[in-house]
Amino acid sequence: MTFHPKKIKLIISDVDGVLTDGSIYKGPDGFELKKFSVLDGTAVALLRQAKIPLCLISGRRSDPTSERAKELKIKDVYNGVLNKIKPYEELKEKYKVDDSEIMYVGDDLIDIPIMEKVAAPVATNNACEQCKEIAIFVTERSGGNGAFRDAVEWILNEKNIFNETVIGIRDYVQNN
Repeated sequence: MTFHPKKIKLIISDVDGVLTDGSIYKGPDGFELKKFSVLDGTAVALLRQAKIPLCLISGRRSDPTSERAKELKIKDVYNGVLNKIKPYEELKEKYKVDDSEIMYVGDDLIDIPIMEKVAAPVATNNACEQCKEIAIFVTERSGGNGAFRDAVEWILNEKNIFNETVIGIRDYVQNN
């Protein structure tokens, strides 16, 4: 599939290994913690400013994933879905987009089926080699350390809207 940056209308991302470093901290009674980067939170704000929806599909069910998505006002979250193709197809229908209009950010083997479909497959620096081979962009940073921010900045630059998006964020912050 040919990549046309201006056609990208939807971004879908994995969570563990992309928005986190893939570590899971377990405590008594199943209490769980994950580390998320504020750099990636800013990337979500950039997407909102650019009016590009973000959806999450995580292979592992996790309360911290749900909490982080809620905090970032990400509405479409599939939490604990190993076969990511079904939610991917649902999101395509919901947002009325086709494969050529989607960017997907992934890092591991279960992300490959979607990465092979989309116009803009992106892999994190810490991704498995198979994901990196499919990707048209590999982030500089690793998951949980700003990799998602790298991916968002890349696509906004490719779409030639990065500067206007940053100005919009700056203006919003100054006026609120």
